Amino acid sequence: MLLSVVALVVAVLAVLLALGLARQLGVLRRRLAEVERSSPIGDADARRLRAEVDAALSRVAVVRYDAFGDMGGRLSFSAALLDGQGDGLVLTSIHGRGESRTYAKGVTAGESETTLTPEERQAVAAARAGSPTA
Repeated sequence: MLLSVVALVVAVLAVLLALGLARQLGVLRRRLAEVERSSPIGDADARRLRAEVDAALSRVAVVRYDAFGDMGGRLSFSAALLDGQGDGLVLTSIHGRGESRTYAKGVTAGESETTLTPEERQAVAAARAGSPTA
């Protein structure tokens, strides 16, 4: 029971983090556009600012699911945290009756050297598309 509550709390926090990061990215992009329009910023400075925004882990998506058929509540999840080039990581928490396991897999250009589960691929695709949940 305690593991169920912990997994649910982690999933909710991951969704809130995804939404918060998406909001912050929008603010940063608007501010950058304002700076480019209103000040005599040089092309090199603008490129550097854009590169910094794209390098941030700003594309986040969470997929919740039931890892086992006899479990309810969609307590397992995969969360993709990517930058503008699709680089980053996927965090997965598999919740079972007696235990939970957590995995982290690196992602480069939307792909991983480690085989991604369907849920992890779904999270990566949603993050690359800019959708916080899939």
